[in-house]
Amino acid sequence: MARAFSVRTLDGRTVRYADLRGRPLVLEFWATWSAPSRASLRALSAMQGRYGGRGLIILGLSVDDRPAQEVEAFAGRLRLLFPVGMATEDILDDYGPIRSLPTAVLIDRKGRIVRRIVGHLDTETLQEFIREIL
Repeated sequence: MARAFSVRTLDGRTVRYADLRGRPLVLEFWATWSAPSRASLRALSAMQGRYGGRGLIILGLSVDDRPAQEVEAFAGRLRLLFPVGMATEDILDDYGPIRSLPTAVLIDRKGRIVRRIVGHLDTETLQEFIREIL
């Protein structure tokens, strides 16, 4: 089951799992220096655009050691359609271990962790997995 969390996004908002219950959720752990992460972020942004109207929430969680402002600038250049925050030790403990990037955790409407995806997936497979949690 998904664990409670609270993350401050780079634009200053706070995202709490308690506020997202009942909605399909993708937690995407990534880093600016990871080429597969960049590809995955772009694909997930497209999925947010396609399925956001059906309740899908994607939350990007950077594991970078860089300052938040640099991560925010990087995410801005990608024009992501979902919020981005810095992964905290608590969320890494609760949803880890994160040993490879990107790593996505897919959570269904009932709060069950349905999939853990390590690495970048082709768009068709990613879309199939996201449909599972819708």
